[in-house]
Amino acid sequence: MDNREQTVAAIRSVFPEGEGVAEIPGGEMPAFRVDRGALPALARHLKNDPALDFKLLLDVCGVDYPGRDERFEVVYHAASLERGQRIRLKVPVPEGDPVVPSLFGVWRAADWFEREAFDMFGIRFEGHPNLKRILCHQAFQGHALRKDYDPGQRWLLRETEQDDMPAWAKERPEDADHFETQVLNLGPSHPATHGTLRTVVRLDGEIITKAEVEIGYLHRCFEKMAESHTWNQVIPYTDRLNYCSAMMNGVGYALAVEKMLGVPAPPRAQTIRLILSELSRIMDHIVDIGANLNDLGAMTPFLYMYEAREEIYSLLEACCGSRLTMSYVRIGGLSHDVPHDFAESVRYLLKRIPTLIADMETLITENRIFRDRTEGIGRLSAEDAVDWGWTGPCLRACGVAYDVRKAYPYLGYETYDFKVPVSHGGDTYARYLVRVEEIKQSLALVEQALGRLAPGPIIVDDHNVALPPKEKVYTEMESLIWHFKLIMEGMKVPAGEAYGFSEGANGELGYYIVSDGGGKPYRIKVRPPCFAIFQAYPHMLEGATVSDAVAMLGSFNVIAGELDR
Repeated sequence: MDNREQTVAAIRSVFPEGEGVAEIPGGEMPAFRVDRGALPALARHLKNDPALDFKLLLDVCGVDYPGRDERFEVVYHAASLERGQRIRLKVPVPEGDPVVPSLFGVWRAADWFEREAFDMFGIRFEGHPNLKRILCHQAFQGHALRKDYDPGQRWLLRETEQDDMPAWAKERPEDADHFETQVLNLGPSHPATHGTLRTVVRLDGEIITKAEVEIGYLHRCFEKMAESHTWNQVIPYTDRLNYCSAMMNGVGYALAVEKMLGVPAPPRAQTIRLILSELSRIMDHIVDIGANLNDLGAMTPFLYMYEAREEIYSLLEACCGSRLTMSYVRIGGLSHDVPHDFAESVRYLLKRIPTLIADMETLITENRIFRDRTEGIGRLSAEDAVDWGWTGPCLRACGVAYDVRKAYPYLGYETYDFKVPVSHGGDTYARYLVRVEEIKQSLALVEQALGRLAPGPIIVDDHNVALPPKEKVYTEMESLIWHFKLIMEGMKVPAGEAYGFSEGANGELGYYIVSDGGGKPYRIKVRPPCFAIFQAYPHMLEGATVSDAVAMLGSFNVIAGELDR
């Protein structure tokens, strides 16, 4: 009995056919249509039964089907790290009564994901402790991801329209135990907030006794924009998610669409994708470590780190003409080949970057001041990290060796020799150590990949997917027709759904894609790794100091473009 059969059997042992849990046959993973009344019991069974062990809730999202009697679907994706198994749950919800039981009491990771589905679709999660808008402001009218919401509609926010303080922040000292405490705003305009992030805290002296986070300042509704553009036109928008490692966003998206098409990129394109993705991972970790050190007062190593980052940017610019947002990936490959001196430039980076990282480590790793500011700060256990939905370096710093590149290899990662760095401290210092070691492992991956870079095409020769060469468009009628159809109508992705995921710099970057067979996505839901990580922040702040809050936040590497989308 394989993993899939074991999962179905373990569910059927408690929920027989007809008990509100119906299997959806086929598909990439076990999937079930679940009555909302059966959802809480099923969720607890999935998490707590050792035969299932779905302890990691990855994502919760809504999908709108206006033509159906039950207009909305709430879609859950969960994973068992021990068994290497995924599962998808679909809960149909009628428009007249869009209420689903909250799963926050089962998985704490459901917290912000449920708030997002409420914000974007108006689906209410009964029992959620703080169900209010999260990405749109409180005066926003309507629900942006419903199909009948006009993509061009805008709602201006005037300060008089919104009371933006949490309820607990309005309590008077005489009404509660708040004698000689004060409420303070950290951000959104503050150099230590790493983007437009706002944290409201109640302070008893220097100690934080209560905290709440407000996000959404950089929300552009990427997912709504994706629905009005062709599949390839979505790629420039993916670059603006985690803009510190833009290449990896596009690669993850392309892999998800290629999965639905059944059309892999050519070997040369895959190798180039891997090289530039790992260099982007290095660059992303450099931004996080360097900025965190700068927040803590260590300016000199910050400059060492950014010199390495600029060297990588020069290579990216040579490949695609852009430094920050690249738009270099295409579904089926790459927009064009790398420059003739690409290998030489990469070899230069492989020599230059280790020297700069070594200098930074000499200054910092055993520095007494740095260790005092980071050791024991923002500590989270492995069990709690999984419960909050953490992935990536932050999870590995808690002792959980989960890495998509090892667990679910793509781009041929299974053929490369590399290790997954793990620390067991679970604190800010451990997150620093893991990222430094990951930089070294990425350098080793780049060196191996460079040795495998062989000549060949950089995009598939399939004009249902890829544009014909420009010279053929100018000289052949068939190529001109294909070019016109792909630009004006977009490629036709088979109707269906898929969850594609890759190891982004902050963890598992997922794309849940629904296609109706047309030239544009019906629904794209991004699973942003730092969204799940950051939702634990206000809970971790209680009992910490203001200076600890700065050290902790920098170690999470919250990128506002990825967080807010």
